[in-house]
Amino acid sequence: MQVHSDAPANPSQHSAAFDVRGITETLRLLQQHLPVQRRLVHAGDVVCQVGQKFNCLYVVNSGFFKLVNLSAEGRGQVVGLHFRGDWMGLEGIADGHYGCDAVAMDTGEVWAIPYDALLQSGLRTPALLAALHGAMSRELKRDRDCLMSLCTLPVDARVAGFLRYWADALDARGLRTDQFTLRMTRAEIGNYLGMTLESVSRALSRMARGEVIAFTDKARRDIQIPRVDALTSFIQSVCAPEPQATH
Repeated sequence: MQVHSDAPANPSQHSAAFDVRGITETLRLLQQHLPVQRRLVHAGDVVCQVGQKFNCLYVVNSGFFKLVNLSAEGRGQVVGLHFRGDWMGLEGIADGHYGCDAVAMDTGEVWAIPYDALLQSGLRTPALLAALHGAMSRELKRDRDCLMSLCTLPVDARVAGFLRYWADALDARGLRTDQFTLRMTRAEIGNYLGMTLESVSRALSRMARGEVIAFTDKARRDIQIPRVDALTSFIQSVCAPEPQATH
């Protein structure tokens, strides 16, 4: 979807090939050719930490994860979200140390993939290197789209784009998109989108009043989206230029 020629309304749009079948095939390929180390995690568990020596990439088999970077002042900044089939730890390839904390947001499973073994197996099985390059490309695109969203979209559009991103990620994995539980607090969403908790809450309330979304629990963590494309229409309406007054 496109709201502005330079501003993607969705911080992370998946390519058509990155769907249930593609994710399943990649996981099968990794399991077949590499010494995969499975790890069960729970909400709050840290998969890898900033500054830790890099030796493995981590692939999400189930669950939801966030990447947290620390500022010079020690303040945590959510810089990425990951779902089934996503790779974590790619930033560690550059200088041999992980650049972010990868933290589980609920119960899930990650696969640790030794990087050296991946490169060696990739020489025999080019599809493995293609999977790695695909993961890198999606990461670059996510970062670019997120930056464009932060720089160009108004608050309400950013929050709606975030919901659309979450719904699109679920859809790419064969999960329902009409109702889901946000695994992040309002403060975490604000942190990720570069706005305050209050701004996030107000934007969600405006969408609820417009019947774009609905809350199904008192904690307002379970969100119902009758029509995902209504989020696109909402973003377009928010970003539409104000009509000029005629004299």
